[in-house]
Amino acid sequence: MPFYRAVGEIPRKRHTQFRRPDGGLYSEELMGVEGFSSDSALLYHHGLPTAIVDSAEWEPPGPIGSAVPNRPLKPRHFLTHKLDGSGLDAVTGRHLLLGNGDVRLSYVAATEASPLYRNAISDECVYVESGAGVVETSFGALEVGQGDYVILPTSTIHRWVPAVSGAEPSDTGHLRLFVIEATGHIGPPKRYLSAKGQFLESSPYCERDLRSPSEPLRAEGEDVEVYVRHRAGGTKLTYAHHPFDVVGWDGCLYPYAFNIADFEPLTGRVHQPPPVHQTFEGPNFVVCSFVPRKVDYHPLSIPVPYNHHNVDSDEVLFYTGGNYEARRGSGINQGSISLHPSGLTHGPQPGAAERSIGAEFFDELAVMVDTFRPLEIGDGGVACEDPAYAWTWSGRHGG
Repeated sequence: MPFYRAVGEIPRKRHTQFRRPDGGLYSEELMGVEGFSSDSALLYHHGLPTAIVDSAEWEPPGPIGSAVPNRPLKPRHFLTHKLDGSGLDAVTGRHLLLGNGDVRLSYVAATEASPLYRNAISDECVYVESGAGVVETSFGALEVGQGDYVILPTSTIHRWVPAVSGAEPSDTGHLRLFVIEATGHIGPPKRYLSAKGQFLESSPYCERDLRSPSEPLRAEGEDVEVYVRHRAGGTKLTYAHHPFDVVGWDGCLYPYAFNIADFEPLTGRVHQPPPVHQTFEGPNFVVCSFVPRKVDYHPLSIPVPYNHHNVDSDEVLFYTGGNYEARRGSGINQGSISLHPSGLTHGPQPGAAERSIGAEFFDELAVMVDTFRPLEIGDGGVACEDPAYAWTWSGRHGG
């Protein structure tokens, strides 16, 4: 993160004596990325964060290597709401849609509180399609709702608690999440930041738009289980003390939320390319936000996208609201995810260019992930694919 925060109780100087009311020392925990060479946070625990009493194997959802190549090569359409059900939580209930060596894209419609979870491989960027809830973390709690991006730094212990836990399947009972896991770190594009890390005036969002925990989330308990995804698979660790026993922390590394409604779109006289919508970046991929906006105002403009072939990337678009004019007639609806891979040209549906002429405003909401290595298809993607999508530009049906 580009700016420093201090929350709760901390001593005046780091790595000095900081004592509990009973006279014992609080235990420091330094969380840092890239060794000791980049952002970090210093947390102060009542108990020892190193104290574990048990370790058992656990099989995480969507094991690494379980996806299959996009063969034969074709554009794909995934109807994620087909994966909805009851009794799922936001960690163990994830359905792997797409993935490669850099990023994994999953979907889950959660109705239950998740176990405590630590992703020791990836930063996570989780987009809330619908519903509401709380993300409890060792840094404190974040209330989240529709349109929120939630950034969880690697190894942050957390759990997801839907606002309506145990509800029957319905729009109000699900916390629908699109989960982006990076094999590395996710943050604002470097071009939006000054050399010292402040958002620039040209950035489409800034520090004021970010929400992070404002107070510690104190919890007590012994023999507390934490599910951990790590490079060798999954493990269920039992900690002697509850990891949410933090009295204070400070630093530049912490979870935060950013709502897509606070993204200020950049527009022009003619159609603007996707990089103007970029919101975050990770290793070998970017995340973009398409939000309601005024569109091109050149007298001869064609507001919908032109046909394009991103020769170095696969393009994934998650449709989360509004009316995506360029895709009318393709079967795209709320909760749809399209995959347009490198090796194919893609663009608006037939007739969309003519229909868009004269439009002044697009009421559309979508999250895009562009990857620079080909994506493979996970079990969740196979289970909810629309087999007719690839032929919608031709008007023919087939497989």
